[in-house]
Amino acid sequence: MLAGCAPGQAVASTAPHGEAAASAAEAKAAPKTILFIGNSFTQGAHSAARNWRAGSVTDLNNAGYGGVPALFKLFTEQAGLDYRVSLETQGGKTLGFHYDERRQRFDRAWDVVVLQEYSTLDRERPGDPAEYIRNVGRLAALFKARNPAVDIRLVATWSRADQAYKPKGHWYGKPVTAMAEDLRAAADRARSANPAVAGVLPVGQAWNRAMTSGVADPNPYDGIGYDQLDLWAYDHYHASVAGYYLSALVTFSAVTGIDPTTLGPKEKGADELGLSDAQATALQRIARDTLANAA
Repeated sequence: MLAGCAPGQAVASTAPHGEAAASAAEAKAAPKTILFIGNSFTQGAHSAARNWRAGSVTDLNNAGYGGVPALFKLFTEQAGLDYRVSLETQGGKTLGFHYDERRQRFDRAWDVVVLQEYSTLDRERPGDPAEYIRNVGRLAALFKARNPAVDIRLVATWSRADQAYKPKGHWYGKPVTAMAEDLRAAADRARSANPAVAGVLPVGQAWNRAMTSGVADPNPYDGIGYDQLDLWAYDHYHASVAGYYLSALVTFSAVTGIDPTTLGPKEKGADELGLSDAQATALQRIARDTLANAA
């Protein structure tokens, strides 16, 4: 027995308090925090994903949405990662709305922030990226002030079939892939104009790859192709479960660096939302290949 220690008495650590605290912190690292800001495309609107697993994420508006953030959360859990996931969304709104009307709800330090803009960028001037670029700058400055190391990503969303195939659509008469390519170009411009942005999530390019490779049907108005997925919801505007699943896969893989195909055909989210093993596998491969070929 060490001198001065009664039987059963614990021996105090001789390590400095700060060193012991650091060791404890390393043993139990705090979860990473990620915030999703967006609209109905982040919420999972018009699909079974909208309120799915809403209790697994924190909705800063208490609206009860799960959507893409809940899928991201489940993917990270299955990959053995610890993320605390939050979202602040409002249907039909731009990033400027979130900065002007909601910033007090998310003005704090985050490890990762995912920004998703209105589907046509500017409601009055479809395809015009000017306000998008400006609002990305305002939000990026806010988050950088709270955490200089924050990882900010921009979501380049998908082509809307109604915008490509309906005469009133801004992209009418162009290939269905064109809108997504324009949105990606706008996101690239916003990133170039705002060095605080770490990268672009090529969700629209993943949709394009799914359609051009035959995994998904490129035209929901002429009947779904045999054995092809319809990535759009019934309005040919929002995403179906398959479309949101692909969006979440791209986000998960880009943010974490993990190959989405490692989630496998038995991935829990796909099963719970009604996708088959083969469909889950195909979408995981599309996400992997899109990111592997991303510019």
